[in-house]
Amino acid sequence: MARTNDDVAAVLEEYADLLAITGGEDFKIRVYQKAARSIGAHAADIDGYDAGELRQIPNVGEKIAHKVAEYLRSGTMAQLEELRGRIPAGVRALTRIAALGPKRAMVLHESLGVDSPESLESAIHAGALRDLPGFGAKTEENLLHGIALLRDAGERVQLGVAMPLAEDIVTALKSVQGCRRCGYAGSLRRMKDTIGDIDILATSNRPKVLMSAFIDLPQVTEVIVHGDKKTSVRTSQGLQVDLRVVPPDAWGAAMQYFTGSKAHNIRTREIAGHRKLKLSEYGLFDADTEELIVSKTEEEVYRRLGLPWIPPTLREDIGEIEAALAGELPELVTEDDVCGDLHTHTTLTDGHASLEEMVEAVAGRGYAYYAVTDHGPKLYMQQMTLEKAIAQRERVRELDGTSGLRLLHGVELNIDPDGDVDWPPDVLAGFDLCVASVHSFFDLPKDRTTRRLVRAAEHPCVNIIGHPSARLIGRRPPIDADWDQVFKACARSGTALEINAFPERLDLAAELIRRAKRHGVNFALDSDSHAVGHLDNLRYGIGTAQRGWLTADDVINTWPLDRLTAFLGKKEVLAGAR
Repeated sequence: MARTNDDVAAVLEEYADLLAITGGEDFKIRVYQKAARSIGAHAADIDGYDAGELRQIPNVGEKIAHKVAEYLRSGTMAQLEELRGRIPAGVRALTRIAALGPKRAMVLHESLGVDSPESLESAIHAGALRDLPGFGAKTEENLLHGIALLRDAGERVQLGVAMPLAEDIVTALKSVQGCRRCGYAGSLRRMKDTIGDIDILATSNRPKVLMSAFIDLPQVTEVIVHGDKKTSVRTSQGLQVDLRVVPPDAWGAAMQYFTGSKAHNIRTREIAGHRKLKLSEYGLFDADTEELIVSKTEEEVYRRLGLPWIPPTLREDIGEIEAALAGELPELVTEDDVCGDLHTHTTLTDGHASLEEMVEAVAGRGYAYYAVTDHGPKLYMQQMTLEKAIAQRERVRELDGTSGLRLLHGVELNIDPDGDVDWPPDVLAGFDLCVASVHSFFDLPKDRTTRRLVRAAEHPCVNIIGHPSARLIGRRPPIDADWDQVFKACARSGTALEINAFPERLDLAAELIRRAKRHGVNFALDSDSHAVGHLDNLRYGIGTAQRGWLTADDVINTWPLDRLTAFLGKKEVLAGAR
């Protein structure tokens, strides 16, 4: 469900950016950034909070609490509006470019009149940046890449933004009198990383009432098209949402058609044609007589085509039709299969919930085991020390077994440019598991990046490579590596690759998951939670894993504890054999 917290966090992040553009003091900027992260991670929805209640949230001081309370009451923040008025909208747009911070965006505007990503691209190609201090050839290359990323993203939003919005809308429409069925389709149902628009289908005996309720929803800011069968709106997130009302008897065919993908639908229509049938969003018809054969459910549509029901996450024409015809569709991993989370953080480093709060929340999810993996010392801003880690381990041991939950004490290590990690093996041997991740030096040459990841995978104490490509969707591209060499190293060394469920990561991406699976790699499906609310992000990782054709057997944290601990101990066996 979409939360007020996310809106407020975005507003505070914008305020911090605008402070940076206008020369605000660094400490003040950091204060607003910390408050934004704390509010975004706060477990309860802050809608309706007053200033006093807001001050109970960590990192939210008196002044920020009053600003947020003002925003909650009025939908605006006077000082934010004042800052917006001082800064051209084009300069604010520049800050969306990866590798370009707010201060340098203002330098470009004041020095060269750059006021949009397009004008920045022109200035780079004209060589206009070369005389500006701090803007060298490498900077130009990074900026052009950032502009390309921004252009590719276009008006698409992350899965984690689109899904709660769609669920809120579907829930609201289901409560409208006369609505019989309602659900989302399209790329959202296929769980793609980013969503261009949301397709919602419904059946109703009162379509006009349903459409009127749709355009009156609080999320709607613009009505694009308003009709009895189809209405399109734009929401406050800038996302277009299309609602189609279909006949009850056409529900299955409509869901199949509007779920897509286009390539998958072409294949199913080809199969229909070979059987002298015609498939459309209205049903499956006899091609000669146009008599309706089936349309009520997706299952019967696929069955009449000679296929089993194909899960939406597989419908991309990447072999699912052939697998279905051969009876070889995988039994995809589901959220119910997950027995524990192997990558999470607490307030010891950059988390927003204590160890005790995280343990309580995880126990409530019915997991069998849970690993806390706060950062190692090479992520210097987190100020981790071995003494802190050992003290946390002692507390983990004290809590172990509460609510029937087995607690594992882990660590998220930092992979340096040469593939080394934070602590030596004798220290790392004291942890139950080690996740190793790239957090810096993202633009190394391909051969060096490959060696870096291979060396980390072969480390005797590293169990999991976290968010392996280090991508941030729409903001930072994947690091450049020979992935097949990395996958071979992971399969050879018994190192799992993570599917990081954070919506801005979803890393590994589905296409790399499929490649890694062919090499025999195992996977860890983790939330990378920094707050209690982040545990719910696991479902996005599940969708990505399904798009990668994974079964429960491929994912180590669906395994029972004894099998998991045997896998984690395998590295020690390999190390002892050297």
